[in-house]
Amino acid sequence: MFHKILVALDNSEIGQHIFDEALSLAKAVHGNVMLLHILSPFDGGYLNPVLLQPNGVYSNLHTEAVNKYMQQWEQLKQQRLDMLRSFAEQANKAGVITEFSQNLGDPGQVICEVARNWQADLIIVGRRGRRGLSEFFLGSVSNYVLHNASCSVLTVQGPIHGTTEAPQVTHAASA
Repeated sequence: MFHKILVALDNSEIGQHIFDEALSLAKAVHGNVMLLHILSPFDGGYLNPVLLQPNGVYSNLHTEAVNKYMQQWEQLKQQRLDMLRSFAEQANKAGVITEFSQNLGDPGQVICEVARNWQADLIIVGRRGRRGLSEFFLGSVSNYVLHNASCSVLTVQGPIHGTTEAPQVTHAASA
């Protein structure tokens, strides 16, 4: 049975649905939950503060611009932590022991690493429904996790791009 459930969350449209599925399962099996959000410098919405260091790529930017980016980065980190805290409070009120973590890095790799270190029995991750060239160029976190996780993986399907289908849950296990 699943006693330690790692829930990978981003700020996508299906984030609440992923959380709801995880909470429902955790309550049913009396499992503990780790909510995880990854700040990824590879996503368009994030600016990696490492690149802003004196020897970084953006070191020649005007100081005010760098300060503005750093403020935005800090605001983004805080917004995502607030999201995690809100979800954790909901889970704790529902009687599920919950912790949360926000990490920096490549989402697929970090999810697998945290799951291994936390000794998760199950990872719950969303899937946006990218296909073909979109998946090839933009990558697929869920696909990476399915193929590299050290435990079972449950994917929560978001609306498939170009359709208005409701989210679905699919199951897959990895060795």
